[in-house]
Amino acid sequence: MGYFESLYASELPHRAVAVYMYLRDRADKAGKCYPAIGTIAAELKLSRSTVKRAIADLEKSGYLCKEQRWRENGGKSSNMYFLKSGMG
Repeated sequence: MGYFESLYASELPHRAVAVYMYLRDRADKAGKCYPAIGTIAAELKLSRSTVKRAIADLEKSGYLCKEQRWRENGGKSSNMYFLKSGMG
């Protein structure tokens, strides 16, 4: 099956598979990326809430972890996503 073999074999819903593949495509060599929820939703043609559920599915399954990023003025920025190596 190739690169995403474990992902395809998982019990993850299709929304989570699509979001993982989106994030993997945009991640650096260390597996980090930080697209906004709205950007992911718009590019995958999903609702923001569906993207949030997909990210929660991926976190629960161990495919990624996220960390809140902050602006210099103290406001929230997009999340930083860390894709787990060896999966997908």
